[in-house]
Amino acid sequence: MSKDKLTKINTLLHNLFSSRRIRMNIHNLSYLPRWIIVAIDVLAIIFAFSFTYLLFEGTAMGYIITSHQYFYIASLILINIFFFWLFRTYSGIIRHSSYIDAIKLLFSQMSVLVFFLFFNLLYELYTGHKAFLNTALFINVVLSFCGLFLYRVIVKQTFELYFSEKNNAKLIRTVIYGTDANAISVANALKFETPSRFKIVGFVDKNNQNASKRMLDLPILILKKKLPALMRSVAAEGVIIADKSLSKEEQLIIVDQCLEFNYRVYTVPLISDWENQKEISQKVKNIQIEDLLERKPIVLDSKSISKQLKDKVILITGAAGSIGSEIVRQVVGFDPRAIIILDQAETPLHSLHLEMQAAETNTKIHAVIADVRSKQAIEKVFKNYGPHVVFHAAAYKHVPLMEENPSQAILTNIEGTKNLADLSCKYNVKKFVMVSTDKAVNPSNVMGASKRIAEKYVQSLFLKNQKESSEFKTKFITTRFGNVLGSNGSVVPLFTKQIAEGGPLTITHQDIIRYFMTIPEACQLVLEAGAMGNGGEIYIFDMGKPVKIIDLAKKMIKLAGFIPDKEIKIKIVGLRPGEKLYEELLNDTSKTLPTYHNKIMIAQEIQDEYENLHTDIDELIGIANFFDNDDIVTKMKKIVPEFKSMNSSFEVLDK
Repeated sequence: MSKDKLTKINTLLHNLFSSRRIRMNIHNLSYLPRWIIVAIDVLAIIFAFSFTYLLFEGTAMGYIITSHQYFYIASLILINIFFFWLFRTYSGIIRHSSYIDAIKLLFSQMSVLVFFLFFNLLYELYTGHKAFLNTALFINVVLSFCGLFLYRVIVKQTFELYFSEKNNAKLIRTVIYGTDANAISVANALKFETPSRFKIVGFVDKNNQNASKRMLDLPILILKKKLPALMRSVAAEGVIIADKSLSKEEQLIIVDQCLEFNYRVYTVPLISDWENQKEISQKVKNIQIEDLLERKPIVLDSKSISKQLKDKVILITGAAGSIGSEIVRQVVGFDPRAIIILDQAETPLHSLHLEMQAAETNTKIHAVIADVRSKQAIEKVFKNYGPHVVFHAAAYKHVPLMEENPSQAILTNIEGTKNLADLSCKYNVKKFVMVSTDKAVNPSNVMGASKRIAEKYVQSLFLKNQKESSEFKTKFITTRFGNVLGSNGSVVPLFTKQIAEGGPLTITHQDIIRYFMTIPEACQLVLEAGAMGNGGEIYIFDMGKPVKIIDLAKKMIKLAGFIPDKEIKIKIVGLRPGEKLYEELLNDTSKTLPTYHNKIMIAQEIQDEYENLHTDIDELIGIANFFDNDDIVTKMKKIVPEFKSMNSSFEVLDK
């Protein structure tokens, strides 16, 4: 045989019997039919019987006393098969065997033992001697259980250790922070996850009580120093926070410590209501920047909100936006009769409509494409549906864009609000809740000033109606809050996109700070303020601690698993037109009043007379239709004297 042929044969044999090929072949095997599992179980029973028989024959005691030994052997096999069927021991997939399968085997073998002991007793009463030795039967049953259980364990371990597709070199070495049932469930789920992401190397016990113990054959690590030092000692790359007894402050400390040393941090919700391991493993995710906000959960007054919304018709403008769509989702939970979702953006409105149709609710959802600037189109909506409550979230909000297009800010943010407010009075709407912004406070840009003028208008309209009539009148309520994490155009989605592209992250100024809250938080407080409002109030929300944007950027880079300024650069690009270093929630002359909700306060602003303000706004809208930017902004500064432009071409108008 030639050398080339030998080489080809060796290569073929190597490929055929290589560990990878064996792994692939075993993995591609279908699950065995049940009759094969029963056949293997019967073989285990026969082997256990043979071993027991030979053992007792060797001691001259004898296993089978009766002369009908073949009948006994056949009965032993058939009775075992019967109890296999009764307890369905063959129904489990061997490679995924669990303690439930072991319990089924135990019950089946105990049933066989009880059956034959009872039979032996009856046989002895009838014939005067036993059919077999009870001690031998007991040993036979024990060996049968051991054989049935052992081969399942061997198959299971074989698949786990040798024929799994796991590549430990690529898995993230991870510790689980916690030693309770929650932590064990997470570890079990991740052990069988396909494809695997983590190699669990231990559990962290913050109470330092289980140093010499193990769980799931993994060590329990004692937290004597900071967590990063412990992780370094076991060569861990990440931590999964599964201890639900941790306070928010303790969790933030752990995250900050790990991010400082570029360790990955994962979190997992409480798993008490989860159904299976696959669902648990899917919930293990990178900790998000939203998880690091230093705030406690918001508790809503559900009764007052429900009283306002239940069985009512609700109109939500700007419903396709990030804030508007979340308001829709939360309002649905209070069982209104109908919700009119109104927006001019066709595709996102259609998507929201499909989402609401798929939701389990008796509320009718009406999708309306309309522009709040068109009073005729909006009036038709009021005529057709007769809303009881209006949530007004439609607005142009991007500061640089509105600085270049002030006419659009006037026509949408001011005229659009005026149209809705006037029609709400005309059609006897009970409550009108306007979503405003902290940029309306001491505005430094066109967008903020336009929202401040809209605030002034709805307040003055309420005061005018209150003076003219003590009868039914619309209650106008304004809610004012800062930046919303994850909303369209906010900094977090921008940073996420820039990180995915490899950077750099662009920041306008290294000292810029902002207040943040999540979209659900903001919308919860909007509903709460709408329920408590009696009309004319401007509600401001407790935004927590201000966040330095450069710190936010660094933290997001670390959460993504990169090193700031090395793997992902941060670039300072300069303040944008109209942008301030920090936002405010109150004007210089304003004060606040507390409410029954500790996160909501009332801003006491100087209120304008309706007649003069109405005239000025009509003039402003007229000027906006001529698209002369300087004339528009000059008029805005007259209506809002505290409006001082920053980093903008309109600064010359302040001199």
